[in-house]
Amino acid sequence: MMTTLANEQLLLLPQKAVYWPREGMLIIADIHFGKAASFRALGVPVPAGTTSANLGALDVLLAQYEVRHIMFLGDFLHAKAAHAHSTLMAMLAWRARHPDLRLTLVRGNHDLHAGDPPAQLDIEMVDEPHVIGPFAFCHHPDVLVPSYVLAGHVHPVYRLRSGWESLLLPCFLIGAERMVLPSFGAFTGGHPVAPQPGERLCVSSGDAVLEIPLPTA
Repeated sequence: MMTTLANEQLLLLPQKAVYWPREGMLIIADIHFGKAASFRALGVPVPAGTTSANLGALDVLLAQYEVRHIMFLGDFLHAKAAHAHSTLMAMLAWRARHPDLRLTLVRGNHDLHAGDPPAQLDIEMVDEPHVIGPFAFCHHPDVLVPSYVLAGHVHPVYRLRSGWESLLLPCFLIGAERMVLPSFGAFTGGHPVAPQPGERLCVSSGDAVLEIPLPTA
């Protein structure tokens, strides 16, 4: 689904990401590499394979779009335990397949606890707000800047209802001054949001992004 924000065209992707065609930039929020490994380190029996799922999802988008630059909007690593050998080896192997791809990470709250990714991943580390053109790339949506904010952190989802049936879907929450992206990562969960007056809401079914009509008053 194409939308125009700050006089720039952005493509909202059903894979819970945003593509900025003019810059060849893929924008990803809250990928949380190593979250499952972090839970297992605490003795919580959760499935393995989330790092591979995340990397595979990135590869699908890289094959589909002309991407020169990935902008990660914070929470790249989930915790210190995300530095597990198997997690890092998988990430390094992925990086070796994409050596010319520019990667930038806007530090989020989890990154401050987990520490920066290994230098071998060749990721440019920045703090919010990181301004490029009309956009301020942030982790937290409430950063006050004159630029239009693209952020994550919230993991927004929206509950669709029809009679007795309901379904929680990841969503893009779009306002006059900011857009909050859904969490990209596998095994990250979501936080139900209630759009405020003047906000738009677009849900991802996994196959398409659809705008949900909201009351105007």
